[in-house]
Amino acid sequence: MTALGAVDDRVCSRSTSPSTPPPGWEPVFSLAGRQLIWSGGPLPDRRGAEPDSDTVVLGKVDVPEMLDLVARTEPGPFWSRTHELGTYLGVRVDGALVAMAGERLRPPGWTEISAVCTDPEARGRGHATRLARALAARILARGDRPFLHVAETNTGVIALYERLGFTTRKKVTFRGFRTP
Repeated sequence: MTALGAVDDRVCSRSTSPSTPPPGWEPVFSLAGRQLIWSGGPLPDRRGAEPDSDTVVLGKVDVPEMLDLVARTEPGPFWSRTHELGTYLGVRVDGALVAMAGERLRPPGWTEISAVCTDPEARGRGHATRLARALAARILARGDRPFLHVAETNTGVIALYERLGFTTRKKVTFRGFRTP
């Protein structure tokens, strides 16, 4: 099980909340994290906002590869229908999916960038930066404001998001529960 992943279909993850879970919900994990929001700075570079020969829009046919990449990289909650929540972009190298990121939660005026991950063998090539920048540009272009969540221990990724124009809104605790 990943820090933000699921053991099975009965695991429900929640972020910081003063609420007490219902009786019978078994704690599975607790993880310190952050919620970052777009700072309102300059718009991200539109390069990569539209798919090119390496960047593709992912869909239902890509789910097995997406789940495999998630299993290898542990970016947080992602299940077989998560891609239906918004646009998911991927980077393919020699036909193989090596990086992806997408949209998940969409409260009014906001869109969450989620499941940003890169295969360990393909890291350091700017794929995550390119995908996060492309998604932020798409989100801003339709009038929403991007936000995302990250584990507090993932300091390299936090620094990357800050360079892209995100700032910490608040510290959160991610908690997961197994439902009865």
